[in-house]
Amino acid sequence: MARVSMPALRADWLRHEIAVIGLARSGRAVSTLLARHGNKVYASDIGRTPDLDATAEVLDREGVEVALGEHDVARIAHASLVVVSPGVPPDAPPITAALREGVDVVSEVEVGLRFLPNLKYIAITGTNGKTTTTAIAAHLLKSIGARAVAAGNIGTPLSDVALQSAPPDWVALEVSSYQLHFTPSIRPNVGAVTNVSPNHLDRYRSKAEYYGDKQLLFRNSDAASLWVTNADDPAVQQMAAGASGVQCRFSTTQRADAYYDAANAELMALGTPLVRRSALQLIGDHNVANALCASLAVMLADPAHRSPDSVERLAHGLRTFRALEHRTEVVAEIDGVLWINDSKSTNVASTLVALRGMTRPTVLLLGGKHKGEPYTALAPELSRTVKKVIAYGDAAQRIARDLAGSVPVEQGGTNFTDVIERARQTAVRGDAVLLSPACSSFDMFDNYEQRGTEFKRRVGTR
Repeated sequence: MARVSMPALRADWLRHEIAVIGLARSGRAVSTLLARHGNKVYASDIGRTPDLDATAEVLDREGVEVALGEHDVARIAHASLVVVSPGVPPDAPPITAALREGVDVVSEVEVGLRFLPNLKYIAITGTNGKTTTTAIAAHLLKSIGARAVAAGNIGTPLSDVALQSAPPDWVALEVSSYQLHFTPSIRPNVGAVTNVSPNHLDRYRSKAEYYGDKQLLFRNSDAASLWVTNADDPAVQQMAAGASGVQCRFSTTQRADAYYDAANAELMALGTPLVRRSALQLIGDHNVANALCASLAVMLADPAHRSPDSVERLAHGLRTFRALEHRTEVVAEIDGVLWINDSKSTNVASTLVALRGMTRPTVLLLGGKHKGEPYTALAPELSRTVKKVIAYGDAAQRIARDLAGSVPVEQGGTNFTDVIERARQTAVRGDAVLLSPACSSFDMFDNYEQRGTEFKRRVGTR
């Protein structure tokens, strides 16, 4: 059995069977963790795919009973604990049935935290930029010599970290609104909010409800808490106003605890120059904000991280960090056309951020499964650099309607190959083609990663 810190699961959670709902990465990891510690686990997923079949085989060898294609709602309602994957909405029948019977429902992150009660971690949330900020924070922690990993919503379940024989010194933990909803014990060494804007309105009934889940990052704040917030985002400032503890701020437009000094083109933190803007190998002002947020969080996490030697190492970390896959990732420059993969932008606000970083005439690939937001907010920025929008997928007609009169819009073909080909025919030397869909991927793809990977593959196909 893998060694973990002394687990702190509540005794009443261990009386009977534990149910795990959803068997993507987090569901598989938490099922394994619980089973290896002697718990009876029933895990189910409404889907039935080859990947899920393979997961079921692995979990069967761990002693987990798996059901695919269905949830046994009655069985789940009589579990002693229900662990829900972030992709499962809180109003799903097995969740509502469990809550109705008084069964506690928690996230995989909650279980991971309880198996790692001595964990030092920086928790990062926000609508946009949280994955990149989490990755930068982990990279910076490693740069100053800490054994650190990035985990949570970034792709590595915290339960996988708990399964390691030697847990890391630090975790940079990305937490989504879905995860925060069911993580009652979250109490980070440093908590950070990159920004907030309306998102997931296909799942949340209102902006206020979505913001309410984000605000749960502060649910256990006390006088010793340390927070990093975006001084340029009034909604973030309002959200954090009632939190106890010390709040430090970052900004790209004004002096703050960490800020961009435009006059000298430098990133500053706690009064110290870190790197020149030209040394940061990331596109757009939003990535300057992400770097400032991560740097400030790491420096606050431990006084030793603010020593002259550590600051020098942090600066080196910022200079050596590279864009994550699917996040304003430069794929290639072919015949003078720059192809950029921003498949991770699954909402209007994140696409707007990507557009603000563009300096070339741009062909924008916009579309996928509509998430409930109007696309009209893109219009002012589209008029600055975008020469044409190619709208595709489930949202194509809505996009064309919302953007009519603001920019030329062409509705794409019936498949992604046609979309790429139309972009290739439109772009000329000196242009950029930007895949920044502002939609989820689920009309054509399993996830945004698959969409971005297909984009990169097609770009390389001549």
